[in-house]
Amino acid sequence: MSMHFSVLASGSTGNAIFVETDQNSFLVDAGLSGKQMEALFQNIGRKIQDLSGILVTHEHSDHIKGIGILARKYGLPVYANEKTWKAMDPLIGNVPLEQKFEFGMEKVQSFGSLDIESFGVSHDAAEPMFYTFHHEGRKLVLVTDTGYVSDRMKGIISNANTYVFESNHDVDMLRMCRYPWSIKRRILSDVGHVSNEDAAIAMSEVFGDQTKSIYLAHLSKDNNMKDLARMSVSQTLESKGIKVGEQFDLLDTDPKKPTQLVAV
Repeated sequence: MSMHFSVLASGSTGNAIFVETDQNSFLVDAGLSGKQMEALFQNIGRKIQDLSGILVTHEHSDHIKGIGILARKYGLPVYANEKTWKAMDPLIGNVPLEQKFEFGMEKVQSFGSLDIESFGVSHDAAEPMFYTFHHEGRKLVLVTDTGYVSDRMKGIISNANTYVFESNHDVDMLRMCRYPWSIKRRILSDVGHVSNEDAAIAMSEVFGDQTKSIYLAHLSKDNNMKDLARMSVSQTLESKGIKVGEQFDLLDTDPKKPTQLVAV
């Protein structure tokens, strides 16, 4: 069995991604309520109680809202780095000690034939990190919630088969919106979120001959649109000689509806 995944939800209202192999399955973040998470799992024909664990990227509420309830209800292991655990603990309620596991920064943990690699991102959280999944020669990269993509990150995530990649905002829309300047400055900063254009430049630098699909993720509901994100990213990639629809597929995610469960 190959590695399959679904972006269950992606956006400022909540984030969750499901990844499975024949031996294990993981949920990356649970930024929606327990009931919403259960409905999303029903939608893709999977059961939360069958999960091998929950992997946490950082402690912001749109990534951890449902973690406590799911961990307690289903007895699931939860993995996060030490600083994230300290920041997250008061926010998710009591999780039994035997269900708490540490997943260090820039480490690899193996679960059967699945190797999961963590890497740091630049975001205003305690110690934010995302994950690369390796299974039988296939590579899935999840990277959102970062103000920029560093050379170190590019080295770790390069030439994946599939990317779930942040394309958070259109810079002009953000500058024109009604957000207070302090919030705009935070989003535009090196510890905020990447714009459509900056995301596309980073994509062009990690794109490889194995890359067949890129999912645009964590779009701002106020300062982006799916069509605009796709157009901006496509134009930048095409300007660098990367043909959308020929060399790879550029796909959407949604804050409320899961993507199809597909092989990497």
